[in-house]
Amino acid sequence: MSTVLTKCFPPEEPIVANAARAKKRVLIVGAGFAGIAAARALKRADVEILLVDRRNHHIFQPLLYQVATAVLSPSEIAAPIRQLEAKQKNLSVLLAEVSGINLGARIVEVTCPEIGSRKLEYDFLVIAAGMRPSYFGHDEFARFAPGLKSLNDAETIRTKILSAFELAESTDDPKERARQMTFVLVGGGPTGVELAASIAQLVTVTLRDNFRKIDPAKSRILLLDGGARILPTFAESLSRKAAKRLTKLGVEVSTGVKVEKVDDQGVIAAGARISSATVLWTAGVSASPVVKMLGTTTDRAGRAFVGSFMDLPEAPNVFVAGDAATMTQDGHPVPGVAQAAIQQGRFVGRVIANRIKGRKDGRPFRYRNKGNMAVVGKNFAILEAGRLRSSGFLTWVVWAALHVLALPQLQNRFRVQTQWFWSYLSGQRSSRLISEGPRSSGS
Repeated sequence: MSTVLTKCFPPEEPIVANAARAKKRVLIVGAGFAGIAAARALKRADVEILLVDRRNHHIFQPLLYQVATAVLSPSEIAAPIRQLEAKQKNLSVLLAEVSGINLGARIVEVTCPEIGSRKLEYDFLVIAAGMRPSYFGHDEFARFAPGLKSLNDAETIRTKILSAFELAESTDDPKERARQMTFVLVGGGPTGVELAASIAQLVTVTLRDNFRKIDPAKSRILLLDGGARILPTFAESLSRKAAKRLTKLGVEVSTGVKVEKVDDQGVIAAGARISSATVLWTAGVSASPVVKMLGTTTDRAGRAFVGSFMDLPEAPNVFVAGDAATMTQDGHPVPGVAQAAIQQGRFVGRVIANRIKGRKDGRPFRYRNKGNMAVVGKNFAILEAGRLRSSGFLTWVVWAALHVLALPQLQNRFRVQTQWFWSYLSGQRSSRLISEGPRSSGS
């Protein structure tokens, strides 16, 4: 049997009891890096795997900013979950959203589109639901400053950026034109840095000579961060090089600046008003609300504290992996990056496989850091791997090669490689589409 859609149980159909099922059920919530890795690690296990996600696709998050800035289209960095796991016979996929978890009864309640609420039993539960933007107690900012965690977010940001230039071209008001051509990014982590650099090259290269009344190259791009420097997870020397590169691209980098308010006119930062039509939030993240349903201890970002085997102390058959989990190693938190999520997912899968066979868990989880990278526009990237620190063109080439190879499908790799090559030579971007909103009756 290939990957199938598990039907939501109809109201009159009872849930199959654990004792009545021939195989143990592993219920995985979330089809991100950790969830997919856990499912694959159980490929040869004698289990029934049910993968639940509210989306039907897996996203390659590291390139999401390129969808937001029109370099790539959504289909080039995403893949249908079913196609990824079509050859895994012990896996079923369910399109649904988790609405409740009962650890005592080992039941997860989900809501299926067009069908409603259903209950699913499990023997082992893996929560790999990922993260969402955190506005640090100011959720009202979300209305005016979208984050970047999903394809919908990326398309929303792309529409805001491209629409800003169209509106700037159409207005005769100098102040409004300046507001439309001012872009504010809040947060100087990898996402903020990569997004700012990509916007800078969009306005100076791709959109050059595309307008008659405005010059996109005269846009203002501001990157604000409340910390002492951008890219705080990298060595200070690399952080300085990234900031210098951004400045060369035309990005105004301001650190030690806290945003106090975001509204439809822009932001107020350090007591000063910055007029902007496009504010993008790249400052912080918090765990999925699914983690709260576990009733376990969490950190300030809502991530569950897990044991050395990625399980919950109060429920050893429940595991939390990826961005939904928090744990320390050698006195430092394991970073919320893709490689950590993949390693945790694989580890959880192996632990479950061993427990089903009655074997010991083996060694506790240990994260192996293969290095951190960030790209700062064309021909420049930074790399930190142990004592190795590098930056520049060759590092950018390594970054590009690794990201192409890491894409989920062969067709993704071919398309991205082709598009990057064309964009590198021509400076053009293939996905400059402004999504249409609902049409009025008169249009």
